[in-house]
Amino acid sequence: MKQILKNIKGDPAIWSAVILLAVFSFMPVYSASTNLVYVVGTATSTNSILVKHAFLLLMGFVITYGVHKIPYRYFSGGAVLMLPLVFVLLLYTLVQGNQIGGANASRWIRIPFVGIGFQTSTLAGLVLMTYVARYLAKNKNEEIDFKESLWILWLPVAAILMLILPANFSTTAIIFSMILVLVFLGGYPWKYILYIIGMGVSFLTLFIAMTIIMPNAMPNRVKTWKSRIVNFSDKNADEAYQVEKAKIAIATGGITGKGPGKSVQKNFLPQSSSDFIYAIIVEEYGLLIGGIGVALVYFFLLFRIMMVAKKAQTIFGTLLVLGVGLPIIFQALINMAVAVHLFPVTGQTLPLISSGGTSIWMTCFAIGMILSVSAVKDEKPTDLEHENPLNILHETID
Repeated sequence: MKQILKNIKGDPAIWSAVILLAVFSFMPVYSASTNLVYVVGTATSTNSILVKHAFLLLMGFVITYGVHKIPYRYFSGGAVLMLPLVFVLLLYTLVQGNQIGGANASRWIRIPFVGIGFQTSTLAGLVLMTYVARYLAKNKNEEIDFKESLWILWLPVAAILMLILPANFSTTAIIFSMILVLVFLGGYPWKYILYIIGMGVSFLTLFIAMTIIMPNAMPNRVKTWKSRIVNFSDKNADEAYQVEKAKIAIATGGITGKGPGKSVQKNFLPQSSSDFIYAIIVEEYGLLIGGIGVALVYFFLLFRIMMVAKKAQTIFGTLLVLGVGLPIIFQALINMAVAVHLFPVTGQTLPLISSGGTSIWMTCFAIGMILSVSAVKDEKPTDLEHENPLNILHETID
């Protein structure tokens, strides 16, 4: 253990924030898990849920530790190698069937022997952001050729997003939005960004039209998207019921909260341990500690991510940190906004706090990548200019 602690590198503030969120998550997850046992009936005991959550977090920290020891330049070539694999995984996920354990199978595949569902779109998002960061860094000092960028940059992005879209619109929208933010920060011309936005809106419109005309031609959730938008303002809808219970939880929690484990609304919220865990946190720990406190930790994490990006030794390092770090904060803001009815239900979890497998692991992978960049801040620039050992294009990043 001492040897492991000696080998931990990177921004200590980021390590502290991540550990704080992970440790805190045990209490609301354990409390909210009673809903899954006694109301929903999808779990045998609260202890089993807690053990599973502990295992997922432990594996997550193993992932973070392992990834942060990898020189961040290796991720550039790794993204190129991973794109075909991600495409195959998404294609398999999309065509495998309609349900797994009552859930949409177009989102998950089962990990053999472990029995944990793996949401392939989260891996795809991480790979895409790294790939985009690579492209922008390689072309930072060159004039962008729009037609060339369509083939090299936007074709892979479009191919991956088209496989995610039929089953998960919210994740597709988040990834696309984050890519647009990253290309803007990376100096991609404004007019070309507007072209891409126009193409994206046109494709989405065409996709919706096709699925309405041919509803059985492909698996899709257009009806779900429509119902969520309609239900956002319909007080009698099922999802409005969940939001209403979340609002009651937040209102009754008040400033100081009811106390750990004393939530009432967790018994009425089907997704109390995942999508609406923020409402349970506020109900039990109050607006001051639960609501504002948790939000401040994410904003502190955002601040440290920006600092790491600013101090990165290379353009790729800066863009990589922004590309994999900003989506974590954006997802957290969306989850909290849904709980207070500022945003339609999206199914996005609260990073490092909500129960789940893939979200925790991919968040930890992203954190490891950020820590890898921050770990080289004291090294000489010449030490960073070695050739990528993956030897993808026999070129340096910058």
